[in-house]
Amino acid sequence: MSRIFIAIAAILAGLSVAAGAFASHALKAKLTERALEIFETGAKYQMYHALALLLVAILLSRVETVTIPLMVAGYAFIVGIALFCGSLYALSLSGIKWLGAITPLGGIAFLVGWGMLAIAAFAYKAIL
Repeated sequence: MSRIFIAIAAILAGLSVAAGAFASHALKAKLTERALEIFETGAKYQMYHALALLLVAILLSRVETVTIPLMVAGYAFIVGIALFCGSLYALSLSGIKWLGAITPLGGIAFLVGWGMLAIAAFAYKAIL
């Protein structure tokens, strides 16, 4: 599973870089300042959580126990990126306000991921 998480993390991090560049170059003249800010927030959170997923993958490759909390953390980060960042991208590009209601669900997924990472740390003190 760690290889899959590493691959997904690399893809999501690369897409975050692409989204940031797209916002800076192609969208700057087309979106309002607020919409551009929302889009860039999505790109930042996508990178943060792609790196968190990479951390989870590395930890998974090093431990034989506490794999369930780490796997849940990894999946939660992926779901969080899809919901939180995806809804911010869609909101900023479309202007459809109700898409903002999806964003907190992604935030909850991020919190679940960080919580499960903490549980894994307390469950196995010698991860590193």
